[in-house]
Amino acid sequence: MEVTGVLAPTVTTVISSSLNTFCSEKQYSRSLTMAEFKCKLELLLYGVDDKFYSKLDQEDALLGSYPVDDGRRIHLIDHSGARLGEYDDVSWVEKYTISQEACDQRQDTVCFLLKRSKLGRYNEERAQQEAEAAQRLAKEKTQASSIPVGSRCEVSQISSLVTGLVSAMMSHWGKTMVV
Repeated sequence: MEVTGVLAPTVTTVISSSLNTFCSEKQYSRSLTMAEFKCKLELLLYGVDDKFYSKLDQEDALLGSYPVDDGRRIHLIDHSGARLGEYDDVSWVEKYTISQEACDQRQDTVCFLLKRSKLGRYNEERAQQEAEAAQRLAKEKTQASSIPVGSRCEVSQISSLVTGLVSAMMSHWGKTMVV
């Protein structure tokens, strides 16, 4: 059976499903029977304004015999018992695992590439710099904690020298002093 008239031979629709949260745009021939159409994808037809138009349930009817126009949304309802987002949840997928020894022997792994290029945790210079920075920070924290609040201190800057009480309040000179 052929669809005739001023309508285009194909129609572009937006397909949504009860199993996922995203939509996809698909193009179908208007001369598809509903049985053929259902094989490709219970079908519900919605307008551009998300208003429900009809169920697409007559097996021998043509897609073009329904009020299907460009931009309309066809919603699929899954009666298989699957739940929303089931196909997006990767925790159910069996993962491929390999021992560290076997991984170290292979030359086609990310670990091998990182070791060869000395990147990430295999960059010894960077690890040493980070360790030195951590030691400096720990030393500064120890020194700062040994200064009691309320004692006098001398704060030197490149441009000026300021002397005053240790606090986190504005000083007499308009500068915040924190130790």
